[in-house]
Amino acid sequence: MAFTQSPEVHPYYDALTNTVCYLVIDAETNACGVIDSVLNFDYAAGAISYEQADSIISEIAGRGLKLQWLIETHVHADHLSAAPYIQEKCGGEIIISKEITAVQNIFGKVFNAGTEFERDGSQFDKLLSDGDEYAIGTIKARAMHTPGHTPACMAHIIGDAVFVGDTLFMPDGGTARADFPGGDARTLYRSIQKILALPDETRVFVCHDYQPGGREVAWETTVKDQRLSNIHIGGDVSEDAFVKKREARDSALQMPKLIMPSIQVNMRAGHMPAPEDNGDTYLKVPVTGLRS
Repeated sequence: MAFTQSPEVHPYYDALTNTVCYLVIDAETNACGVIDSVLNFDYAAGAISYEQADSIISEIAGRGLKLQWLIETHVHADHLSAAPYIQEKCGGEIIISKEITAVQNIFGKVFNAGTEFERDGSQFDKLLSDGDEYAIGTIKARAMHTPGHTPACMAHIIGDAVFVGDTLFMPDGGTARADFPGGDARTLYRSIQKILALPDETRVFVCHDYQPGGREVAWETTVKDQRLSNIHIGGDVSEDAFVKKREARDSALQMPKLIMPSIQVNMRAGHMPAPEDNGDTYLKVPVTGLRS
């Protein structure tokens, strides 16, 4: 499937979580999609706010855009999704890989979610399989299953751009970790090869930037740049060499600060767990090591 169209891409950077969300526009029809939105969350206070989401909503309303899709590249472990909030204001459908069910099964057990938590992906409006096609206005798009970081990771090829989620970072940032439940470094390597097989000039948009060396934040590169100079995968690194490097690096990484609230919310398509009998909503933190 050839992609010759070029969407208009507007990034929104959240410094607290180093996350980049994207508003993707077909200028011909004013149709748009939002990729990997961020809900502002003060963990210590248990308080949510909507600064980034409101900025996106304002842009959509101010330009008279029609929101078609709220795209989640995967179940994020480092920020909460604002997709339901944006959907309430602007419409659109929330979409994710059909492999979300694997993530829901894993983390439904981790958080001891009861039978009220469906593990069939029904919290999302549409589940995508590898190779599924859709469109933003007149711009053709295709879903590419890219597991390894998580089982449900999916890159989205939209015109001449690919939105890779956490699978790849900027070339000086390397690649995603593969040590979360359901992750696998060897699977990640093979997924990345699918992205690197796209045309050289394909624009690559990453979901996070941690500003290696203190440089300015960046979010756009190309397939050619990734193939040549990515510090983990560039220059024809072998699968075994990548796995060895990735697993060694992962063993030294700490868990993301917002992993506990993020996964509980994001596996529910951005919705909070149901309120308890006092009317308040709670997020769980599993505690280990207490049993004798």
